[in-house]
Amino acid sequence: MCGSTGEAPALRLEEQAVVVRRAVAAAAGRVAVIAGCGAPATEAAAELARSAACRGAAALLCAPPPYVRPTQEGIICHLRAVAHACDVPVILYDVPGRTGVAIKDETVALLFELGVIVGIKDATSDLSRPPRLRSLCGASFVQMSGDDATAAAYRAAGGHGCVSVTANVVPALCSLLHRSWDAGDLPAFARARDLLAPISDVLFAESNPIPLKAALAMLDLAPGDLRLPLTRASRATRDRLAGALANVTSTEEALAARSRYALAS
Repeated sequence: MCGSTGEAPALRLEEQAVVVRRAVAAAAGRVAVIAGCGAPATEAAAELARSAACRGAAALLCAPPPYVRPTQEGIICHLRAVAHACDVPVILYDVPGRTGVAIKDETVALLFELGVIVGIKDATSDLSRPPRLRSLCGASFVQMSGDDATAAAYRAAGGHGCVSVTANVVPALCSLLHRSWDAGDLPAFARARDLLAPISDVLFAESNPIPLKAALAMLDLAPGDLRLPLTRASRATRDRLAGALANVTSTEEALAARSRYALAS
């Protein structure tokens, strides 16, 4: 909850608190709720972390402050302050395309060694990184992809999963991808990968979450409104989305019908 796909930068503190509270209630203990706590200043991020923890978040997702471009030492201090603000695990979010600063492997390893973080959401698309971090941090360090386009390859490189944009639209198909890998069913894994590729591609045709909100509106799952400065998807993007959704809808519905999860009433 409250990541960039959820337009967290446009939400007020009290709105983020409502989002986390409602997500925790809907999950009803069946799955863990991870709350984003990204903010331009460390104290603001720590306040978001405390708020999310008080409302039942099981873990936090924390990126370096956007625009500020702190040094590696500054990143360490920022993460330590957030981790000390509340008693829930912290997942580091490395997304240089949004923050303007990359996090070095050695910084990741130090944060893990100090007990500040338990894992990483890696949106760098560097597929050589999972084995490097495994070598530095060991197998217990949780490595999650933050890039749907390379999520399948990330699993093959040693990653544990994906914090996904695409899963908001086709959760059962995304689940199948990872369950197939875990079960060693490579043919099913390949089929899921190939079905997901076109929809993941168009979901990033414009700045996330513009295409995603359009897709959810097409599926009658959510309104397509966005808060400025984000604007509605172009006609070209909506046309591409319609074609991509048509190719996966029947498969998604069939998979969802036998899913072990159901929406809370």
